Amino acid sequence: MTRRVTLLWIAFALQAICCAFFLIDIAFDLFAPMQNMALAESDTVEAIITGALFVGLMGSGSELWRLQKRQKVLDAQLEIAKGAFSDVIQARFDDWDLTDAERDVAVLAIKGFSIAGMADLRSRSEGTIKAQCAQIYRKAEVSGRLQLISLFLEELFDDKLLPAQA
Repeated sequence: MTRRVTLLWIAFALQAICCAFFLIDIAFDLFAPMQNMALAESDTVEAIITGALFVGLMGSGSELWRLQKRQKVLDAQLEIAKGAFSDVIQARFDDWDLTDAERDVAVLAIKGFSIAGMADLRSRSEGTIKAQCAQIYRKAEVSGRLQLISLFLEELFDDKLLPAQA
């Protein structure tokens, strides 16, 4: 996202430079001593185009600034949501009375790690990880990893997403 914003600000700066160039050119055309005192038709067209460029530049700059401000708000909200979701997970783990080792394995399971991946990461045998997973599922009263994950996904979804019951 940062790269896109940077590219948009670079494009904005280039537009501003072009607008400044045309404004300076129009100013010289208006105030410099000329052979023919009447403005040329091309100067009028140039002034109209410069005005349109200036209006577009102000609109683009304003929108870029608003989007950047909105992105900061969304990033902050996402961090809060991540923290709140972490709190929900920890509360469930507390309810299930998981040990520290079971909590670590449960988090890895929720993140989608395989048994072998969890074993490697935790420097334990696959049999130990399988036994810990079985304990987690028993304590959570689920039959497997998908049901465990679905318990937490339910916390994220609003009931308004479900169709109305007849």
